[in-house]
Amino acid sequence: MAEGDKKLLVDLEVRIKQVLFLCDSLKAENARLRTEIRSGQLQLEETAKELAQLNAKYDSLKMARTITAASVDVETAKEKLSKMVREVDKCINLLK
Repeated sequence: MAEGDKKLLVDLEVRIKQVLFLCDSLKAENARLRTEIRSGQLQLEETAKELAQLNAKYDSLKMARTITAASVDVETAKEKLSKMVREVDKCINLLK
């Protein structure tokens, strides 16, 4: 081999090592990012569950307040309860 060929071969070897190093670096970063994404997804799921629980509590409080207010205004309470029963009936019919 000529001196120029040896130099080209050494340059090629150096560049291959650089590419392999970059590949390893990108694999490590990819793994880190996947971990971050999974962590974010878990946090999002927990937040969604918490939101669902808070919405359920809120609905219960609204209903309790309606019933409590019913003692003050019986007619309004009857209307609200009738409306809720109709909504439940509609939901049941949609499920059939």
